[in-house]
Amino acid sequence: MGPHAWRQQTSNTSSITEFFLLAFMDTRELQLLHFWLFLGIYLAALLGNGLIITAVVCNHLLHTPMYFFLLNLSLLNLASISTTVPKAMASFLWDSKAISYLGCAAQVFLFVFFMSAEFSLLTVMSYDRYVAICKPLHYGTLVGSRACVHMAAAAWGSGFLYAVLHTANTFLIPLCKGNALDQFFCEIPQILKLSCSDSYLREVWVIVVTIFVDVGCFVFIVLSYVQIFRAVVKIPSEQGQHKAFSMCLPHLAVVSLFISTGIVAYLKPPSISSPSLEMVVAVLYSVVPPAVNPLIYSMRNQELKDTLKKLIQSALSQQQ
Repeated sequence: MGPHAWRQQTSNTSSITEFFLLAFMDTRELQLLHFWLFLGIYLAALLGNGLIITAVVCNHLLHTPMYFFLLNLSLLNLASISTTVPKAMASFLWDSKAISYLGCAAQVFLFVFFMSAEFSLLTVMSYDRYVAICKPLHYGTLVGSRACVHMAAAAWGSGFLYAVLHTANTFLIPLCKGNALDQFFCEIPQILKLSCSDSYLREVWVIVVTIFVDVGCFVFIVLSYVQIFRAVVKIPSEQGQHKAFSMCLPHLAVVSLFISTGIVAYLKPPSISSPSLEMVVAVLYSVVPPAVNPLIYSMRNQELKDTLKKLIQSALSQQQ
């Protein structure tokens, strides 16, 4: 049965038992090419984030708020990419397009959970950088160990609440336009395309509220970095400026990557929308950042590079 046959099926939510993920399903050669591409990106994400987690856990010198948040970010990166990519790789390898209704709901819930928690954590990390650069004398009291745990828990908790809200709203909407999704994972905008007439508006309102909250977080991050760069410019020594930039630029790069890909994915005009563009954008915001983030954080962070070098040298010496 071809994609058009799936798309022509009429169904309602109660009769749907599975969805069909039709992205990258043109030819067998392309499926295998995408399998190897996704495998390479996934292994890079596992290796990069795994090394950061190991470095932070093993080196007591890295038991500081900045690295505690970086540890949480790496965990979220691993969780988010593991929600979508393994299923996509299995689909490419075995040419299996189907995902169960419950499996699709679980994928939506987990993906929204981890991505929302990641954005909240990036906001918390900007506050950590702001206090470290602009209020260094108060850093120990404002960002103590208990405060770090509370802020990280708030980031994870907010992601969980968003996930519950979006998943419930999305899957309570009646679906009348078949069960074919032009994507490699269960993505909310693709599911809304299957909804009956105006029934999708309830989820749209939830998305609008989420955008307002996200814009608030974005404004907070921007204002934090305006204050940070003002303070950095006033640092007299070049070494002090370099240290401040090495602390802040990786985080700013990760935030920029996260926000820019998210904006393109969810706020692009419908007039320029096409299935191939939507798939490319989905890869950019859901698959690429978890693999690239560890590289961004490692490039300018000397403490992290030294710890990783020691860990690799220790592992190699034990094998000899």
